[in-house]
Amino acid sequence: MPVPQHVFEPPFNIIRSSHAVLDVTDLKFSREFYETTVGLHVEDADDNVVYLRGAEEHQHHSLVLRKAAAPACNRLGFKVGNDKDLDKAAAFLSENGLGYAFVDQPFQGRTLQFTDPFGFRIELYASMDRRPHLLRRYDLYRGCHPQRLDHFNVFAAEVQDTVDFYARLGFRLTEYAEEDGPNGRIAAAWMHRKGNVHDFAITNGKGPRLHHFAYWTPTAMNIIHLCDVMASQGFVKNIERGPGRHGISNAFFLYVRDPDGHRLELYTSDYFTGDHDHEPLRWSLRDPRRQTLWGAPAPRSWFEQGSPFAGQTVREPKFVADVLVAD
Repeated sequence: MPVPQHVFEPPFNIIRSSHAVLDVTDLKFSREFYETTVGLHVEDADDNVVYLRGAEEHQHHSLVLRKAAAPACNRLGFKVGNDKDLDKAAAFLSENGLGYAFVDQPFQGRTLQFTDPFGFRIELYASMDRRPHLLRRYDLYRGCHPQRLDHFNVFAAEVQDTVDFYARLGFRLTEYAEEDGPNGRIAAAWMHRKGNVHDFAITNGKGPRLHHFAYWTPTAMNIIHLCDVMASQGFVKNIERGPGRHGISNAFFLYVRDPDGHRLELYTSDYFTGDHDHEPLRWSLRDPRRQTLWGAPAPRSWFEQGSPFAGQTVREPKFVADVLVAD
């Protein structure tokens, strides 16, 4: 499958991944998990919604938990450069036959919501209420000291088409996993806007579903400390994978599941990709180092389970990738 070319003049300017909106069934339990165990800071809350952020973030929220009857990913949020980019995005969506709506969202400026051609529910905004960052408020640090939201990873039923669509929006490919041979198909792609390995990763599988969202931590020791915290709080079974290191992105990682099964990655140690001539790194789909440079191999749940997007029908993938799965 073809590798997309970098687009340096996209139709509108997405700055970075910004926030995830999750539907959860027990708001109190989910709040306790993300606030007390993981260590995010609650900025606002009521009986129906909780807004949280990392220590380094000036923005009001990077995670929104909404009380709901069933768990789902409600939206993935991206920040754009300014209000004009929202109008440019609306024009692009209209030209391409995609519906959209401008909506009022608490603590955000004008917000544009749409569902992309593949069922991923997206919202764009240019401004959000600002708060003093808590970087030097070490007295408030808990859990793994999460600093900022880093990226999203999704299961896509149509990987190549999804990659091509987001490449048109200026997302630049940094690494990808591909079948071997002359007709090899791309099975996963890591794409960025902010100058590190990824803001949005696209993985072959039943979709549309959220595979995980990730927060950056200061060091690997923070991630290891979270394992101790989760063990002490009775969450050992919620540790799904890691700690370990990916070959892809060079990330030191841990994957955990929240009370509703939403997957969260704690993450550190990737690298700079901001140069205009940065070339994507290809991985063979049969190279086990791409998933696990060292550490236990990924369990079957990591390949098969994910959070559906609210209101969207999950489809079978166009092809089944031949990946290595732990016994």
